[in-house]
Amino acid sequence: MNIIDAIEVLKKQVANPSVGLPDDLFYYISSVTPLVNVDLLIKDDKGRTLLSWRDDQYSGRGWHLPGGIVRFKETLETRLKKVAETELKTSIDYDLNPIAINEIIDHKKNIRAHFISILYRCSLSSTFVPENKGKKSTDKGYLKWHNICPDNLLKFHEIYRELI
Repeated sequence: MNIIDAIEVLKKQVANPSVGLPDDLFYYISSVTPLVNVDLLIKDDKGRTLLSWRDDQYSGRGWHLPGGIVRFKETLETRLKKVAETELKTSIDYDLNPIAINEIIDHKKNIRAHFISILYRCSLSSTFVPENKGKKSTDKGYLKWHNICPDNLLKFHEIYRELI
């Protein structure tokens, strides 16, 4: 099979890339091109930072800022809103002027190893209580307010330690 035929097969598997890609295709793409993502630095009026627990083979185990990969033809603002909606189950206030743009490269990995990460300042009321129903603190997606930056921050998010 030549590359043109292979591309045609892939096109038939992805009806609408704006809603996401099948995992295998996404992982392949992440092995040949950088991914653009948004990270949300969410603070409340008490100065706390909302972090999410992560545990996967690509990022490891630890706390991280909520965030997500920008989809095809999706605006950065739309991705901010969708991250809040899917990870926090609420809407957030945000400043559309990024406070940082970072290039993250892990030279030891070949999948999900190169990111252009755009950090946004966001806020929630201190009355916001994360919906962790049925989750333990070590379950993926568990949310928690932090007064100080935890020791077990994901390696990729160490660049944000001073801001947390």
